Amino acid sequence: MTTRAIDKLYKSRPTVEGAGVHLKRAFGNSQVPLFDPFLMLDDFHTANPAEYLPGFPWHPHRGIETITYVLEGVVEHGDSMGNKGVIGPGDVQWMTAGSGIIHQEMPQKSPTGMMWGFQFWANLPADRKMMAPRYRDVKAADIPEVTLDSGVRVKIVSGRVNGVQGPVRDIVIDPEMLDVSIPAGAAFRHPVTAGHTAVAYVLDGEGYFDEQRDAFAYEMAGSGWMDLDRRCICGPETVVLYKREGSDVLIEAGERPVRFLFIAGKPLHEPVAWYGPIVMNTQEELRVAFEEFQNGTFIKGA
Repeated sequence: MTTRAIDKLYKSRPTVEGAGVHLKRAFGNSQVPLFDPFLMLDDFHTANPAEYLPGFPWHPHRGIETITYVLEGVVEHGDSMGNKGVIGPGDVQWMTAGSGIIHQEMPQKSPTGMMWGFQFWANLPADRKMMAPRYRDVKAADIPEVTLDSGVRVKIVSGRVNGVQGPVRDIVIDPEMLDVSIPAGAAFRHPVTAGHTAVAYVLDGEGYFDEQRDAFAYEMAGSGWMDLDRRCICGPETVVLYKREGSDVLIEAGERPVRFLFIAGKPLHEPVAWYGPIVMNTQEELRVAFEEFQNGTFIKGA
């Protein structure tokens, strides 16, 4: 077994999306194709209702999958085909936009005062861009959690840990999505399929994500040119992009516990044409998508 090294570290950056939602963008358009097949990761985490209640009103998607994971708060959703529902604490919605869907995602006032959740975008290959849209709504109670001998706890949305399989399966990019909590002083080693992209996003605490423990052994994108704090231990809102060589990842907590999201998937190695909420392979395909959205033929099979 060979442990993967870090390729690059990023810090998430504040931005405003939708109708005025304040969030942190962990990675996005400017990092294509480094995170292939993943396109974007947004972290919305605030106790100020004015920063999340504007939500994401009606908008289209085509050519991608959107994955929403809520830790605290409630998000109501609906689409142009009449589907609607609620994503609550611990729930996941895995939506395949495929040939096209128009939907909205509207956070409600959080019962705890805190709204905290994430949305990933995963790309679809050219031959599946126009597949039929589908939803996979996974309730918190249906997401298995395993506790390892080391005390590490892992919620398994997709993928397998210690023989336990997550509920989201049969996805094009063969993804893994784990919510991992490591006690202070403990470690978590996890196999990753050869060649797959692997990413960790730190939620809380601090941990070592590379056994070299050398902050200058890889590239690091700081929060700004006045950032002089370059440490090998990673704290909240840090994005860890691993090299694709190696059979597993090793994460070790320091004096404090660490919690992070881990995602992995099969890269597509295809051209990306991306504008707004639509991701295709060519500019011509984008032109067609936006023309169809304007003339009312965007939704197929309606």
